[in-house]
Amino acid sequence: MTIYIHFPLQDAERELLTQALQSGDSSDTNQCLWGQDLAPEKRRDAFLQAEVVFGNPPAGWWLESRNLRWVQLYSAGFDPYLALDWEQPELQHVTVTNLRGFFGQPVAETAVAGIMALYRKIDELARLQAERRWVGGELRPQMNLLYRKRVLVLGAGAIGETIMKILRGFDCHVTLVRRSQAPTVEDLNELLPEADLLIAALPDTEETRNTLSGQRLALMKPSAIVVNVGRGSAIDEPALIDALQTSRLAGAVLDVTLQEPLPTDSPLWSMTNVILTQHTGGGYADENADKVRVFLRNLDRYRAGEPLENVVDFSRGY
Repeated sequence: MTIYIHFPLQDAERELLTQALQSGDSSDTNQCLWGQDLAPEKRRDAFLQAEVVFGNPPAGWWLESRNLRWVQLYSAGFDPYLALDWEQPELQHVTVTNLRGFFGQPVAETAVAGIMALYRKIDELARLQAERRWVGGELRPQMNLLYRKRVLVLGAGAIGETIMKILRGFDCHVTLVRRSQAPTVEDLNELLPEADLLIAALPDTEETRNTLSGQRLALMKPSAIVVNVGRGSAIDEPALIDALQTSRLAGAVLDVTLQEPLPTDSPLWSMTNVILTQHTGGGYADENADKVRVFLRNLDRYRAGEPLENVVDFSRGY
């Protein structure tokens, strides 16, 4: 077996992977090829040799391979690979696994941190600190509490479930909007007018795009905050910007945007009622080491001929 690593790792993370490959049942591993050790023009050739790949290689390489059997992505998202024709003979024998559920805790904490920053004026206080201005007393009447807020969470995966668990500690009334059981997206028009917080944790699929249309955003009360920690495509971004600029919504916490990096001329950069976390929501100190551990667990299953965890179903988009 040849394994190709298309994922730049620090020394400690690389050592974790190397030691595991050497100490385990490595009799079927002929070689491990590291993309980060190769010149960019050599990486495609290394990929084409591999039976197993860890990382997110360019989609254009996949149809050229005759050896590829399994790809473990280092992300939950797999948008670049949706355009591939998975009925092609070259791809029918390829299994793809992702990191579904991996980012539940850090992304949930980012969502709640952003909400708290807006409610407790932490973002504004940080700006005042940078300016060495003491005006705290004036801000006190403008502050809000997360306590007992009514919250809608779109998406009942690991992120949505973890957000609900955290917010219950604030005695919030949390409603999960799911695909398969009530309440569903079809019920949003009735639910939105009562929501203090709307948190989107949706993947990018045909059925989730523009879920929060301008018409639906208009149903929300002016004191409401919109949070997006899923995919930027879930929200009509121009309509959201307009609602924030005209005080028809109180604020937004955006880990994701429609275009990333966010264009420098986007009004979102300068809006004081918006917190941009720049798609860092899933990050934490041991993130890459834990991704290596996920790959190694699945590699054990692959070698044993057992079903792999988190297999992507491209026909369903998740």
